[in-house]
Amino acid sequence: MRAACVLLAVVAVWSGMPAAAAPQRTFDAKAYRAPETGPLAAMPASTTGVVSGDAILQELVSHNEWRQSRLQGYSEKRIYRVVNEHGAVSAEEDVSVKFEAPDIKRYTVTAEHGSSVIRRLVFQRLLDSEVETAGGRLRRESAITPANYRFQFLGEDQLDGRPCYVVEATPTRKAKYLFEGKVWIDSEDFAVAKIEGQPANNPSWWTRKIHFVRRYEKVGDFWLPLSDESVNEVRIFGVYILSIEHQDYEVTTENQKAEGRNQK
Repeated sequence: MRAACVLLAVVAVWSGMPAAAAPQRTFDAKAYRAPETGPLAAMPASTTGVVSGDAILQELVSHNEWRQSRLQGYSEKRIYRVVNEHGAVSAEEDVSVKFEAPDIKRYTVTAEHGSSVIRRLVFQRLLDSEVETAGGRLRRESAITPANYRFQFLGEDQLDGRPCYVVEATPTRKAKYLFEGKVWIDSEDFAVAKIEGQPANNPSWWTRKIHFVRRYEKVGDFWLPLSDESVNEVRIFGVYILSIEHQDYEVTTENQKAEGRNQK
């Protein structure tokens, strides 16, 4: 799952910011089965009989592969922001992001305010890292799959009016782009609706504690990031909060792409 890698990149880059990059001025985040592919493929029907962590994880993988096979691209607007524990904004940046399947991402900064140090060492590094890791080995090694995580079923919950399974995610190894914590899985779509936790491996001596929350929203048949928030307790400098707001998605599906070809 590509989003997990991006989420941990947010935590890793921000928490690894050296002391010199601290804010310097203040301004007003059950069996596994491969799904069918192609524009006419139906969403996989759930085969989960008994609710268990392993069964939920296999269903999640299956449904994610189906969604990935249909998603041809999207565009979105983002707002990156860093504030201190008192709520004062240290830096902010507006960004336009475009994704083209299977692994191409591009971004354009449309507005920026505040500390140039934070914008350069945090926002730019986050975006560059996301572009570079959109595919390949790192994406596989950070995805939410049985190779990288074990799920323990905790119970059920409601999130924005939708029923969810809640699981405890435990990484299979201590790695920079893996996390440990709770995951809310939409029980109708078998999609990640929320992740809350901390990195499996603290990426920096400077960071005493990190806690992050990522929320997702349903856009058509797809679940895409809605917001990220990372609360970072940094040695000497105190608490800082990195947030990312995701807005105005426009999605292209395999069906839409096929229709466009037929009209030519």
